[in-house]
Amino acid sequence: MGAIAKYMDMGIEMAIAYVPKVFLAILTLIIGFWIIGRVVRFARAAISSSGLDITLSKFIASLLSIALKIMLLLSVASMFGVNTTSFIAIFSALMVGIGMALNGTLAHVASGVMLMIFKPFKVGDLVKIGGGATVGTVDAINAFNTTLKTLDNKRIIIANSNVTGNDITNISGQGHVGVELTFGIGYDDDIDKARQIILEVGKKCPHILDGSSAPAQGVVVAKLGDSSVNLATRPFCNSEHYWDTLFYMQEQVKKEFDKQGIGIPYPTMDLNVKGGSVPA
Repeated sequence: MGAIAKYMDMGIEMAIAYVPKVFLAILTLIIGFWIIGRVVRFARAAISSSGLDITLSKFIASLLSIALKIMLLLSVASMFGVNTTSFIAIFSALMVGIGMALNGTLAHVASGVMLMIFKPFKVGDLVKIGGGATVGTVDAINAFNTTLKTLDNKRIIIANSNVTGNDITNISGQGHVGVELTFGIGYDDDIDKARQIILEVGKKCPHILDGSSAPAQGVVVAKLGDSSVNLATRPFCNSEHYWDTLFYMQEQVKKEFDKQGIGIPYPTMDLNVKGGSVPA
């Protein structure tokens, strides 16, 4: 009976010592998770309103939620007298190891954040990445990669660090875009006549803007080539009509040149033979 009474006394003492702590810990967890939920929702709304991509905003909010929950659990553990210093050290070492293992992935995330903050382009823009090797319309900007859609409906997925590490040309970033075109004519052809043909075709193109809303179209002699006189023109159109304008001008100018006797010469070479005979 004495042993039973002793264990009962020990149980009562432990209950008196730990029940309030357990109750307080449970209450702390309930209130803490509720506060964390409110904080994360507020942070997600703030990030979304700042203009960041929805995927990236969810990713950042999830990281914030995990960090706050870890801090809450460590705080609750310390209420029971647990030495959290060793846990923090282990957790820190674990995070360092994970960070080293995911070095490339974290670089993509950091690059994605840079794309969201500095906004060199947005969804729907026609862009050229890496000096012209990749051209397409921006379909999505995600946490780890950027997706482009090409003219032939292919999807190109580029890691964000590769995007920020290359030259970025936003072809449609200004709303209006100039379409660079070069037409070669023969040295015997009339430059003024060819210039007039190009300008007339430009006036008929439904996508080219007039001089009131964009620079007027002009035609200049860009280069005296080995076998042709190269005429350059840069008509302006709305960004979404870039390809339509390019294809229209190339086809219609060629047709008008053919109708009016303006030749587009092939590369030629004069061969001078001195002495002897040319073999059959």
